[in-house]
Amino acid sequence: MNTDNITVRQAGVPVDKKTNVRWMIVAVLFFITVINYADRATISLAGPAIAKELNLDAVSMGYIFSAFGWAYVIFQLPGGWLLDRFGSKRVYACSIFFWSLFTLLQGAVAFFTGAIAVLILFSLRFLVGAAEAPSFPANSRIVAAWFPANERGTASAIFNSAQYAATVFFAPLMGWLVHTFGWHYVFTVMGVLGILFVFIWKKLIYNPKEHPLTNQAEIDYIEEGGALVNMDQAKKDGGKQEGPNLHYIKELLRNRMMLGIYIAQYCINALTYFFITWFPVYLVQARGMTILKAGFVASIPAVCGFAGGVLGGIISDFMLRKGYSLSVARKVPIVGGMLLSMSIVVCNYVDIQWVVIALMALSFFGKGIGALGWAVNSDTAPKQIAGLSGGLLNTCGNLSSITTPIAIGYILQATGSFNGALVYVGAHAFIAMASYLFIVGEIKRVELKPIHAE
Repeated sequence: MNTDNITVRQAGVPVDKKTNVRWMIVAVLFFITVINYADRATISLAGPAIAKELNLDAVSMGYIFSAFGWAYVIFQLPGGWLLDRFGSKRVYACSIFFWSLFTLLQGAVAFFTGAIAVLILFSLRFLVGAAEAPSFPANSRIVAAWFPANERGTASAIFNSAQYAATVFFAPLMGWLVHTFGWHYVFTVMGVLGILFVFIWKKLIYNPKEHPLTNQAEIDYIEEGGALVNMDQAKKDGGKQEGPNLHYIKELLRNRMMLGIYIAQYCINALTYFFITWFPVYLVQARGMTILKAGFVASIPAVCGFAGGVLGGIISDFMLRKGYSLSVARKVPIVGGMLLSMSIVVCNYVDIQWVVIALMALSFFGKGIGALGWAVNSDTAPKQIAGLSGGLLNTCGNLSSITTPIAIGYILQATGSFNGALVYVGAHAFIAMASYLFIVGEIKRVELKPIHAE
């Protein structure tokens, strides 16, 4: 701890009243995650205009759409390794800068045509996915360092809910930009916004014991509650620590609790990728809505998912404060949320549009409540490899970004109906619920064996 911090804590803040800097930290995580998801969505909103202007066929656009997901999955473990090796602040700052730069550069694709345009756009989308890979593991890592266990669910739910807020905040702006100025301005505006946020990040994000606005009372409070306040301290001080090692991946995958968490994360994310890929198509093709109406209706589950996401964390932390065990406090919202998500299957048996919309909103609300995987990761990740553990969780979870759209496409081709697709999505909610009930067991932090002991 440097002397400037001591001066601030003694002279500027009463030592008997703890500061609440940790909530400012999670607010920063929320806003950067909103930008993160908005940058992912740029291609989908600009896609029709890009295809028309560059004369791209459906196959070419399909490859371009897939580029982000492949890179995002491939680079999860390297991203987690970098976080454990160099610390959250530096790696995340580089991540924000480069994904924003690659987003900005996509606007320049307008100067190219044909196969070259496809190759450049695919490459830039791939690079965006690679650059964003450390983001969610870093979010989880920072929450583990800044928050006690009884506040971690709410903190994780806040940054995780940004994925829904991004649609609400930026979809209208990006749609207006495409309509008024052209598709390339979407990438320009979002890229510049992300680059500017790097300066905010560097100004506001520190390790808990180094932050100029914290006092000792807050440090003591979060440390006594189980926060890993020294996670990056050894790196900063030049000290030697065990550090990340890919050998530990095998140990995590052999851990029954972690395996159950990974299975559930894959299944929970399958619901997300249905809503951000096939849901608008379902509304148009299966429910006869116009594209304009479908675009408006598609935002309703996003709002409900945001509300459910925040509520799930609040419920979990409330239960912890009431004396329930960590396992019960995390599992109750997850299991209850997945039960609500299974209501999506009921859409197969109703024909009234507003009832279908209500059921879809209820399903995504439940998904939001149950999406506590990142809170559980903060509770369970080994302190030596918190970033790598988060990377492994995100790898497993985002495999569904590849499998879900493809599987639903095959179901539609084989049956000519969305009924089987909705059953497919509902089954994933059931498996996620069963995984937490019967595989995960007690939720607790994993203690790794030293490598030399094997």
